[in-house]
Amino acid sequence: MKKGDVVLIPFPFSDLTGKKNRPALILVDSTYDVTVAFITTQLKWKENHDISLEPSMQNGIKKSSLIRLSKLMTIDKNLVIGKLGEISKQEIITVNSQLIKILQL
Repeated sequence: MKKGDVVLIPFPFSDLTGKKNRPALILVDSTYDVTVAFITTQLKWKENHDISLEPSMQNGIKKSSLIRLSKLMTIDKNLVIGKLGEISKQEIITVNSQLIKILQL
């Protein structure tokens, strides 16, 4: 796994009452964990730092989606169900730029 991979993970609901398998973008890959950003098809939730993602063979996404950079999580690598695809180098550059803004770096 590497930064830019789109993977399937069990993502908890924000109130921690349950979880659902969802796509996520790997932002950091360390020895035992990965930090990911939630990917959603709920386009109505778009915020300033979200990134639009269109379906492609490369990324494995089936519907127009948003990478939610305000919804981050670090999880054990063993929770990753599988790789769906990866985003382009240009999309990684956009992710990096938006992370700098949202994290106020």
